[in-house]
Amino acid sequence: MALVLPALLCLASGLALVCLACPRRGPIASDLTLRASLSVGYGLGIFSLVFFLSRAFAVTNLVAVDPAVFSLLLITFLLLRNRPRTPSTSPPPTETLDLPRWLQRMLTAAFAVSLCAAVYSAVMRTLTHPHGDGWDAFSIWNLHARFLFRAGPYWRDGFNALIPWSHPDYPLLLPAAIAHFWNYLGCDDTTVPAVIGFLFTFSTVGLMFSALSILRGRTSAMLGSLALLTTPFFVELGTSQYADVPLSFFVLATISLFCLHDDRGKEASASRQPGLLVLAGLAAGFAAWTKNEGLLFLCAILAARVLILLRPEIRRDPSRAVPRENLPRENWIALATHLVAVAPAFLLIAWFKHSIAPPGDLFSDPATAFHRLIDPTRFWAILRWYGKGFLRFGHWLLIPGTLLLPGLYFATGLERTRRPQAGFRSSVLALVLTFAGYFAIYLITPYDIYWHLRFSLTRLFLHLWPSTIFLFFLVFPCGTAARRR
Repeated sequence: MALVLPALLCLASGLALVCLACPRRGPIASDLTLRASLSVGYGLGIFSLVFFLSRAFAVTNLVAVDPAVFSLLLITFLLLRNRPRTPSTSPPPTETLDLPRWLQRMLTAAFAVSLCAAVYSAVMRTLTHPHGDGWDAFSIWNLHARFLFRAGPYWRDGFNALIPWSHPDYPLLLPAAIAHFWNYLGCDDTTVPAVIGFLFTFSTVGLMFSALSILRGRTSAMLGSLALLTTPFFVELGTSQYADVPLSFFVLATISLFCLHDDRGKEASASRQPGLLVLAGLAAGFAAWTKNEGLLFLCAILAARVLILLRPEIRRDPSRAVPRENLPRENWIALATHLVAVAPAFLLIAWFKHSIAPPGDLFSDPATAFHRLIDPTRFWAILRWYGKGFLRFGHWLLIPGTLLLPGLYFATGLERTRRPQAGFRSSVLALVLTFAGYFAIYLITPYDIYWHLRFSLTRLFLHLWPSTIFLFFLVFPCGTAARRR
């Protein structure tokens, strides 16, 4: 029962933020699922920031701080709820797969069975491994949480170069959120990180389902969610108390919110709908506050948005209802809004890296890193591991999902009839840039290249896997009109 108050404050804070920035969209059930899924991630992100800043400024009375943060968000929402809104005239999604009724029922049953099986598997794995399943769970993330919770005014001692195996330079979204709940409990109960991992796992599924349901209809939503739920490694890692699934949640949140925002470009000026851009920017910032790989994604999505939104071709896009002379101003406002939303997390990470954490191990020796960067044998080794990882990723028993998705595309005999919008194109480019960044990190790593690839590559793939599924079904050829004649 001691967790009820902090849990309610956490979810209520996230919900207040989401409701403040996210306009109502799509069917009621999909809209509520979208808000609930986002509220979990944003609530935990807010809890993480509040606890870390309270430690940094020696604030001990969180019982007063948390209600104040929630009250501020709630008052802002109540004050702005009656502000003028651009009317939404977009029809319900019609680009849903045209399946026979019996096949639709089978798909619904398969989705329900997969969801129940995933929940059962997650619960059993959590009970079997209460301290997390793997070295990183208790030696990095939960260890950092215990330093934040137990060390009091000496919490900075847990982030120094004397314990390099704990990666003290890693961002603190997950440890600070865990420590926040422990502060209410008065003890480091292992239930907290287990429940947080569970919530992030199934909030990712809920976000996938709701965003696809709003944009492409219920059938595409079930197919996308089914592809994610039937990825064994996703559920395994989600309950391992690692930070990889939380990172994949924020990556998916950033991409799905951009796609939802840009889909509204047909009906309203982006400058009048800044809420989704703000949420997308906050999600990208939370991704960077979750893992170092999230900082790479943050840079990638910023670069992708600049390259896509400011391309000259977009000014001649006939699908946009905004006058042509206003498009450049609209795009600049959209980018500025995103940068403003990202700035707080970016500044916080910069301060943490500069003033608290020791230098990261990857860039400890720039001279030798350059020699590794131009070593052709390392290129070949990484390429081979990328190829093997592509086929082995997911821990499927028979055919990997990385082959099933393109196989599904070609087996259906359908054609894409819709030109992807800026949200899709910038998201694809961001994932490609992030993937290339991972490749570059492997090139300069000071560790043994084969050891590093063996123990991290599949987790890096998982960072981008939910977003890859989402983007695939976002442009998956839909409707009877798309069938080849």
